Amino acid sequence: MKQFLYFCAFLLVLTSCGTRKIASGKTNSQDDLAYIQTFHNAMRYKVKGQLNNAIQAFDSCLLIRPTDDAAAYGLSQCYLQLDNKSKAAEYTEMASKLDPDNIWYTQELGYMYYNQGKFTEAEKCFAKMVKIQPNNVDWLFAHSEILKRLGRQNDAINSLNKMEDQLGVLPDLSIQKFELYVSLKQDEKGIAEIQKARDVYPDDLGLIGTLVDYYFSKREISKAQSMLVELVKNDPSNARANLALGDLYYRQMNKPEAYKYFKAAFLGTGLDIDTKMSVLLDMYEKQVVVDKELIELADLLIASYPDNAKGYSVKGDLMLRNGQKEEALAAYKNALKFEENKFPIWNQVLMLEYELVKFEDLYKDARACSALFPTISSVQLLYTIACVQLDRFQEAIDAADLGKDLVVDDPATEAEFYAQKGDALFGLKRYKEGADAYDKALAIFPSNSLTKNNYAMRLALANMDLPKAEKLIDEVLEGKPNQAPYIDTKGMILFRQGKFKQALEQFTIADELDKENKNYIEHMGDAFFKLGDTNKALELWKKALSLGSKNKLLTKKIQSKIYVDPEY
Repeated sequence: MKQFLYFCAFLLVLTSCGTRKIASGKTNSQDDLAYIQTFHNAMRYKVKGQLNNAIQAFDSCLLIRPTDDAAAYGLSQCYLQLDNKSKAAEYTEMASKLDPDNIWYTQELGYMYYNQGKFTEAEKCFAKMVKIQPNNVDWLFAHSEILKRLGRQNDAINSLNKMEDQLGVLPDLSIQKFELYVSLKQDEKGIAEIQKARDVYPDDLGLIGTLVDYYFSKREISKAQSMLVELVKNDPSNARANLALGDLYYRQMNKPEAYKYFKAAFLGTGLDIDTKMSVLLDMYEKQVVVDKELIELADLLIASYPDNAKGYSVKGDLMLRNGQKEEALAAYKNALKFEENKFPIWNQVLMLEYELVKFEDLYKDARACSALFPTISSVQLLYTIACVQLDRFQEAIDAADLGKDLVVDDPATEAEFYAQKGDALFGLKRYKEGADAYDKALAIFPSNSLTKNNYAMRLALANMDLPKAEKLIDEVLEGKPNQAPYIDTKGMILFRQGKFKQALEQFTIADELDKENKNYIEHMGDAFFKLGDTNKALELWKKALSLGSKNKLLTKKIQSKIYVDPEY
């Protein structure tokens, strides 16, 4: 019966149903012949879709016969096809008034009034219609809907009862009667309607769900629960019943029982992938730390739909919520195998690769993503960053030049493109151009501490404009005095200025804040060497090498036992 719920969208085109009154008596007068010819022309125009011509012809018919209902109805249909609802309504009313006994006009008028929200007028039409055809279930249902709108619940129930006499007991009709009885505060009658329907459809979830919701609303939890338990006992593979029972236990904070029934629901029959997804996402939203059982449900979803990206994607969300970034990344990358055009999944992959310092993977994936989504500046930025980190400096410069032109009303991102370009230019030892690019970055977004730090470090490593480098890093440290990278940069500037003892102090503080950082350890070794302690310097250089220092000349320093400017 659900198809009846959409009757309010109908405006039926019933050109074949209206009674025609072309010949009432002799038709040999000039007026009769003119009318017949004009009407036929109007119908031909209408059939051909030449609606404006049809309207002119039907208007001419009304000039000849002002009381002709068929011409008025023809006009209403033409205006309806032209989406001129006011005109269509005007001529529908005219046709119905000219021939009040034509049931099809009455029907058209009834639906028209309903769509206009004129429920009192619509009810009169449908009351007339069901009186003429008391077995027409479409009209009975429409009448019941209108009666509900008018607050006439008892009359609506009577109309539904007449439908039931024609169709037999149906769950949807019983649920509607239940709702009407409850609105009348006659709950027992409503429950009786549901029970009567359950005698015919004992496992219908709509009926059970209606009672479960009702008992929940009345805080009669035990009744709701007992119904669901009974249903699951009789039908263990009923996924929807298991799901409802699992939800009930979850509301009661009984997670072990809840997950038992959720698992049965995911293994049972009757749940599609979107329903399962909604279960996972609903619980995901409620959990700060995701339960391992919820991840197991995600694995069951993947097992059921191994070629669908949705299961992998939701598992990625769950793992990410738990801070398991490697596992989340693997899940998202699996999702991309089956749905590579979903940018949100790509975005998660790229961001995780960036956070996990997987620059080889980031380079490959950002490049692939930029081919699929060439206008998204954030993708181009991550591609640029990966190029810089992999010493693909010219490629990074080209990527930055392309990316900055994609930015719209986002100064921070535009500035970052210039900063990355500056990094690449310094990497190519094009120091003046690199400094210009960094200056542009800071002109666009002057408050970026990271850009200032990186610029200062680049100047220090290049041993150029040290006063400017010191000014930049001092501005950063004023607001963020306890950040190891910034303290290390300060130490490097002091080192370049020949203030080796002060530099060592800064490097040592950075190391204490971030133990086992290869860069800080190597820098301490450099400072010890300059202060004359070669053995300590060698010890620290070797440790930095074991930790994976990117300085290409570090091995040379160790072998020669002589300080050499780093080359990254």
